[in-house]
Amino acid sequence: MSVIETAATRLDKALRRLEGAVDGFFERSGDPVLLRQELNAMMDDRTRLADQLDESLAREKELQALADEASEALGAAIAEVRAALGREGQS
Repeated sequence: MSVIETAATRLDKALRRLEGAVDGFFERSGDPVLLRQELNAMMDDRTRLADQLDESLAREKELQALADEASEALGAAIAEVRAALGREGQS
């Protein structure tokens, strides 16, 4: 075997090992295009969920303000009923 044939054989073996390593890498890491698509989808979901959370928190504040207002009105009504009952009991 000539020096060139020996070098070609060694190069061929090295290329096969490199191809195997690259294939193994892609099997472990997945398709980069697919990974990028999945990452983009996850980022879109995160943005959508963050927007929904912000909307829900704003709605919760509105509902709490309405509940506080209703509680005050109910407290005032109870006080009026008690006052009216007290006046009736004194008559």
